[in-house]
Amino acid sequence: MVVQSLECGGPIQSSIASDEIGAQVGVDSGHLIVCSDSPAKKGPKCNLVTYGRRGDKSEVKDSKELFVSTDLKESTEPKDPKESAVERRVSARIHTKQRAEKELLVRRRVELLDDPEEGGSKNRTSMRYKRRRKDANVGDKEVVVEEKQKDKGDWGTDESTKSSGVEGGNAVKMDIEKRVDSECGTANLVEKSDSAKVKDTLRLFNKHYLHFVQEEEKRCAKVEADRKSSKKGSKSKKGKPPVETKSTAKRPDLKAISKMMGNKEILHPEKRIGSIPGIKVGHQFYSRAEMVAVGFHSHWLCGIDYMGQSYSKGYSNYTFPLAVAIVLSGMYEDDLDNAEDVVYTGQGGHNLTGNKRQNRDQVMERGNLALKNCVEQSVPVRVVRGHESSSSYCGKVYTYDGLYKVVTYWAEKGISGFTVFKYRLRRVDGQPLLTTNQVHFTYGRVPQSVSEIRGLVCKDITVGQENIPIPATNLVDEPPVAPTGFTYCKSIQISKNVKLPTNATGCNCKENCIDPKTCTCAMRNGADFPYVSRDGGRLIEAKDVVFECGPTCGCGPGCVNRTSQRGLKYRLEVFRTPKKGWAVRSWDFIPSGAPVCEYTGILTRTEDLDHVSENSYIFDIDCLQTMRGLGGRERRLLDVTVADNLLDRLDDRRSESVPEFCIDAGSTGNIARFINHSCEPNLFVQCVLSSHHDIKLARVVLFAADNIPPLQELTYDYGYALDSVFGPDGKVKQMPCFCGAGDCKKRLF
Repeated sequence: MVVQSLECGGPIQSSIASDEIGAQVGVDSGHLIVCSDSPAKKGPKCNLVTYGRRGDKSEVKDSKELFVSTDLKESTEPKDPKESAVERRVSARIHTKQRAEKELLVRRRVELLDDPEEGGSKNRTSMRYKRRRKDANVGDKEVVVEEKQKDKGDWGTDESTKSSGVEGGNAVKMDIEKRVDSECGTANLVEKSDSAKVKDTLRLFNKHYLHFVQEEEKRCAKVEADRKSSKKGSKSKKGKPPVETKSTAKRPDLKAISKMMGNKEILHPEKRIGSIPGIKVGHQFYSRAEMVAVGFHSHWLCGIDYMGQSYSKGYSNYTFPLAVAIVLSGMYEDDLDNAEDVVYTGQGGHNLTGNKRQNRDQVMERGNLALKNCVEQSVPVRVVRGHESSSSYCGKVYTYDGLYKVVTYWAEKGISGFTVFKYRLRRVDGQPLLTTNQVHFTYGRVPQSVSEIRGLVCKDITVGQENIPIPATNLVDEPPVAPTGFTYCKSIQISKNVKLPTNATGCNCKENCIDPKTCTCAMRNGADFPYVSRDGGRLIEAKDVVFECGPTCGCGPGCVNRTSQRGLKYRLEVFRTPKKGWAVRSWDFIPSGAPVCEYTGILTRTEDLDHVSENSYIFDIDCLQTMRGLGGRERRLLDVTVADNLLDRLDDRRSESVPEFCIDAGSTGNIARFINHSCEPNLFVQCVLSSHHDIKLARVVLFAADNIPPLQELTYDYGYALDSVFGPDGKVKQMPCFCGAGDCKKRLF
């Protein structure tokens, strides 16, 4: 028989008697799963054995019988003879997946039977609480966790103690995530890395930002509609022209940070001296508001960020105010920037209309006094530089250049004849090299023509199918080779035994869909459009499924609700890597929420894919499984109006954790087949419906999860669970992960 311990899910081949189990395992008390083949019932026979010790001898306290069916259903359920006659064929690929899920199901049933009050762990937790974790990609999810209470450490310089957990309460949302260790079958709490926290916060900011962009677009559309109607009225009626009211518009980015402050979602609301955990030298911000969101700089307009007198209670050794960060963006005519050595002009006294001229004397107060105190107390400040950039909606991109020491200060008459304060800052030694001079090309220089491409092995892998050619480069292999073994195909190919529905009804909008109250496609998305028009169309946030306008709709190709149907719009490149094979990067900046590409290949049934263990280009269409949270998937926002009715009508037997359909890009596909996995990806997968409304046959589109700078590799999470892939021999296959992320799991599967 097979004895399986709850402490570790690995099977132990043994023939020990039940009364000797405790002695063999060597624990005081606990539970074991004892499994053996059951000829009477389909699937193995398993007993849950509860045992304890009495002196030196183990004693079996209780034994409960479990049966686990190989098709993941209770074997005691009566089967319809008609249903058995048309039993669905199960391929070897599905069977191996179900085998792993069967073992996990047994463990979960044991956990449900176990009384948490008896035989608890020795490491008792001192605090239990319920939290809501907010994620820019998957919406809100309620998680119940237990955590050991930690002593509040000193503010100190150790970055490991500079947790945001005591600042604003936002650590309750983001710091700890629940992960399942498949090797031991137990739930572990793993703290996210600092860089992951920064990324999550920026994604949350971008989600709020795009929501307010949508509000602003609606306001502008209403103003335009009112203006047109007033013009028509003025032609038919003579009289006074309508009185124009003052616009109540507000910048969406400022609204976003206001909402985050109200929701206590700022990553580091308490100001701190020195570097910010998770923000390395060279980090790029695409607006001042992003700096506020992560707590790098607390004001979207002022150049000097400082700690006021309110911080004196916690830092008795310092004299306040104290400066913590400055922004060099050319706001003052007297600034002098020589990279390693900076002469910075104090704040105040300049014309705010934008001509940068001083119009009065500066005063030694607030930020000016804070920088003076930094000189006297040798406190370093964070320096970020702003540069003109078309990539950012605010027209600038800001690069963190590290810590600078404020060496000295003085007062002098400025160019305009008014008194200004000057501060000389010198870069602290031992930091990474400056990257500001390459602010647009942090990861290298973008080629301007084909002749500038190093290692070019193919000018266009699409053979002219895409509007934008996709070159391939190889600086790794000797001799260099181009991608081979596949046929490029721009659109999805349908297998012979798959038929797409054709009865989808569309909206009655004309030219462009504008009013979500009258557009039926918008109603399917939760009474609003999922996209904003800015930057050629951006998805506001990830959803279970997005309903786009299709061929039966009255709107045209320029409709915002057709954003993912417009093909490639960024210059992409396939390049060779030393460890990960082929990879993809963009020569252009890609804003968060922008569609990058669709995953194309041959749309086929999952059950027809036998003997494909070496095919790593199969993409399961798991939209339904995501909506139901099956197979360990994390559910997204279920705000589509037809979802509930649709889920009720679907066949339960066909909608378990193995999707019914998949896309095979092994022999034919597009650029998406070359995009690699990452444990901290910058893309996310979104299921989209346009020509039909069958979620089992949804289109698979990759969207930008972050603002992606040029030449950064494009990646998404493949979503493998550890030990979930089996070879032809039935043994678990393992593949190392080389993504290099801070939270890398070290294994792809």
